[in-house]
This record gives sequence, C-alpha cells and structure tokens, in this order.
Amino acid sequence: MGTRRHLIFSTGALLSGCAASGSPAPTPIAAPVMAEPVQDGPQPSIPFDRFLDGLRADARRAGVREATLNRALGQVRPLQRVIELDRRQAETVLSWEEYRDRIVSPTRIQAGQRHYAENRELLQRIGARYRVSPRVVVAIWGMETNYGGNTGGFGVVESLATLAWEGRRASYFRGELLSALRILDAGHVTPERMRGSWAGAMGQPQFMPSNFERLAVDFDGDGRRDIWDSRPDALASIANYFAHFGWREGEDWGIAARAPTGFDPGSADPNARRALRDWARAGWRRADGGALPQTDAEAGIVVPNRSTSGEVYLGLTNFRVIRRYNPPVNYALAVGLLSERVA
Repeated sequence: MGTRRHLIFSTGALLSGCAASGSPAPTPIAAPVMAEPVQDGPQPSIPFDRFLDGLRADARRAGVREATLNRALGQVRPLQRVIELDRRQAETVLSWEEYRDRIVSPTRIQAGQRHYAENRELLQRIGARYRVSPRVVVAIWGMETNYGGNTGGFGVVESLATLAWEGRRASYFRGELLSALRILDAGHVTPERMRGSWAGAMGQPQFMPSNFERLAVDFDGDGRRDIWDSRPDALASIANYFAHFGWREGEDWGIAARAPTGFDPGSADPNARRALRDWARAGWRRADGGALPQTDAEAGIVVPNRSTSGEVYLGLTNFRVIRRYNPPVNYALAVGLLSERVA
C-alpha cells in the first residue's frame, strides 16, 4: 500500500489483534520500551552516533529545525527489542476459519456496535465528506487498534532510527524516519506522544509516517492532524485513505458466494473480473442460494487463504480498496465481515 500504508508485520490486527480479539476486555497499550544495548546478530556498518549525524544532516536539508532534532534525537538509542522483532518475525499460521473467528469475534463486534452508536453523528459527517461507508471506517479502527485501545507502546522515532540504522531495509525506514521528523517539526504531535508499533505504525489508524504526511487530516479543525488523541482526526484520516484509493460510495465490498458445480478453488484467477450479472450467468449464486444482483458491478473470485470449509466470495471494487490499506486477503475479508456487523 504504490506504497503500502504499513508493512504486514506492523499491522495491529495481525499481531496484537489475533491475541486480543477473544478477550472480553480491550487489549492494554504496551508498556514503553526502554533502550537496550544491541549485542547479538549482524551489526550495522557504522556506529549509531555516526548514523544520527548523517540523519541530522539530511533532516536539516529537508527543512527540519535544529530544536526539533535536538528534542527528537537527543536521547535516542537503538532498541534491541525492535531488532529482535524485525529479525524474528514469527508467522502464526491460522486457518481462515480460526482467523475469522478470532478477529470477527462477538467481543469485537459488540465493541464496534457500541463505538458506532457513540460516534454516530461524527461518523455521519465523515461519511458525508469523504463518501466512504462509516461501517468500514469503524471496522478498520477495530481491526488495527481495538477501537483505539491498543495503539502501541514504542517510541516511533526510536523504533524507526533503530530499523534505519540496522540496515536490512535501511532506505525505507530512513525515509519513514525523515517523515516522522517533519511531522514533529510541524507540531502535529510531541516526540513523547508519538508512539506506535515496533515498526513505526502510528496512532489509532496505524499510519506509517509517510502516509500520515499524505493522507492524515485535521477534521476537528484545531490546526493539528492528531491521529493519536483526536477521534475525529483519526477516523476521518481512515476515510480519507479509502477515498484516495477509490472507494465507491453505495457499493458493497463483496458477497459470500456459492460456486457452480465443478469449481476448483485452486485454479481460480484472482485477477479475473466480471460483471455480477455475468457471474450469475456462469452459475454463481449467493452463499444462501439467493440470486446475485443483476448489475454491471465488477467482481473477482476471492478464496480465503488456508480455508477448511470451502468458503468463497466475490470481491467488488471496494474489496480491492480495503486491500490497499493492508494487502492480506484474510485481513480484507475480516474487515468486510466486521463492517457488516458493527452497524
């Protein structure tokens, strides 16, 4: 997410969300992580202090003020925990059904319904301005940070500096770090409040800094784009992201479908798109046996990863937009299903 919103490993839903969704209480924000000396594993080619000197020079050329650099970088040290998480990304392999039931859980649905009701007027204003369904905004909010309850406990500047210095994806993280410094310099947030995931995804929507610069909005009109503590800014920024990538107002995200006899999920072409009326002519129906809409809205076959039940969906254009927020198919399906249940 072009440039992705954030890397797969930084999404709250895939890491913290899986563990938290079955809990009756919101997942607490992780405790702040203190700097630790880097000891094991391959070492970067230059000392951290020299890395910071070069970073400061780049930031000055980008217009960041010296006072901002001193405040943001004065006490920064590499975080061993961030390097460990980056090098040892364990993949939790769940079936689609296990993932769906953990993520689109009764607890998350009920919390989403409550937050939707409490923020109905705000969500209606956001929906009217950006022409994006408030239901999908709330679903993303719930997937990413448990409705703002788990936004991450890592200092974003320190995490990004660690990853930019470590070197495996130095260019990417250096760019994100410079974006973060520009955000601080503009006064949208303080260094102390700029907290997020270990990979630098920030605030209630879990935006990476570069996407904050492009797509975060000041919906409450206070002069700052505050996706940490301003619910209007956070939710409107999600909506603006979807609008930017082509959300179609009034169109659903997809349809749980029943394939015709002889359909082989393994041979399905995920890039093949046809009008819903054409899928109907080919023998496709709704999962409950009902007829598909006789429209020209284009859809493609969506087969969940590691499904044990043979579920299949027809994903409309808005499903592809959800995947611009975070690409995994199962993530996007979970967002769609949760959006149907929160309102």
